[in-house]
Amino acid sequence: MKFPASVLASVFLFVAETTVAFYLSSTYRSGGDRMWQALTLLFSLLPCALVQLTLLFVHRDLSRDRPLVLLLHLLQLGPLFRCFEVLCIYFQSGQNEEPYVSITKKRQMPRNGLSEEIEKEVGQAEGKLFTHRSAFSRASVIQAFLGSAPQLTLQLYISIIQQDVTVGRSFFMTLSLLSIVYGALRCNILAIKIKYDEYEVKVKPLAYVCIFLWRSFEIATRVIVLVLFTSVLKSWVVMVILINFFSFFLYPWILFWYSDSPFPENIEKALTRVGTTIVLCFLTLLYTGINMFCWSAVQLKIDSPDLISKSQNWYQLLVYYMMRFIENAILLLLWYIFKTDIYMYVCAPLLILQLLVGYCTAILFMLVFYQFFHPCKRLFSTTVSEGFQNWLRCFCWACRRQTSSESVGTTDLKSSRSGNEIPSNAGVSEEPSQFLNADDICSA
Repeated sequence: MKFPASVLASVFLFVAETTVAFYLSSTYRSGGDRMWQALTLLFSLLPCALVQLTLLFVHRDLSRDRPLVLLLHLLQLGPLFRCFEVLCIYFQSGQNEEPYVSITKKRQMPRNGLSEEIEKEVGQAEGKLFTHRSAFSRASVIQAFLGSAPQLTLQLYISIIQQDVTVGRSFFMTLSLLSIVYGALRCNILAIKIKYDEYEVKVKPLAYVCIFLWRSFEIATRVIVLVLFTSVLKSWVVMVILINFFSFFLYPWILFWYSDSPFPENIEKALTRVGTTIVLCFLTLLYTGINMFCWSAVQLKIDSPDLISKSQNWYQLLVYYMMRFIENAILLLLWYIFKTDIYMYVCAPLLILQLLVGYCTAILFMLVFYQFFHPCKRLFSTTVSEGFQNWLRCFCWACRRQTSSESVGTTDLKSSRSGNEIPSNAGVSEEPSQFLNADDICSA
């Protein structure tokens, strides 16, 4: 049985970020910055409430008679209680023999074209730990993209406007960035396990390192670009956020509408149609929050029973990163044009180059992960290198076709021009040369 390290990491980031947020809000209050205090508390308390609801929903505590647990969640102490419960289950798991076990069947990764199916006994303690890990994974994603991401953007914006980075604020931004990267990492692992549920998925340490570097560069550059643009064009950033929000929020619902599928009813038996709609809207909101800052490894599919698309769509991945790179470049260009005096001592071209190179570095680590360290790369129909080679061949073929069509057009143009000149010069030059050649041949 694995040690629940992911649960401890989630609880540590949750408690540390909440504590530092309250400390920073008190400093803003003492300094007279009421607006910064209100926004800091908002981006801290809202995800806290959502995390409590997520833990209650996954463990189905709303349908049980557990008043103490509900009280602890109302006091925002639910994650601490769940962590204590996880540790108790883990340390007591080997003391008593479990009377009931369940058998799960998983397939191993194919080797030499063969895939064996193995059976594994799962006890009640291990099943409870699995539920806790799943609940905290979802809670970490919610905490990261509905709390830490807006919080990091806010604190970096305050630092640029005030031209001062305090120790508390820098520590808070570091915690927020770690929380976002950790949430994105959990989202990646969660997507892999959902897509390949029938296989035994083992993620190697180098895969975790590669995902961490990929997400760190991607999220850090995205937040910096948004903050730089907001610092010079405050009114226009609202339009950028709204376009991103409605594009990602409405996209799953448009696909669901075009599929003509019935409304999903199997999310939770205890939920009514209104409750199911609220849960789906919340999932779409979370999906939107993730995609506004980084690529969502989980593709939401409302007409699917699992609500997750299990297909690996490389086209969507390519389009997302191309559009995001273009958007970042446009926002940086507008920042460079309208930058104010607060950036007097900043080398703007160098900063733009560093941010664009940083985003390309994130894409490079992503390609390395999918090519070498993805735990299910043997199940891919095409690898990244093969896809790049096919794309390069198509590009070269298109270039050759365009070049050949241009050369054919040029040849036809020359032949048409020469054809128009033949009648005027035929009696002077062409026919004597032909008779001369005939006489030479006869004399020979």
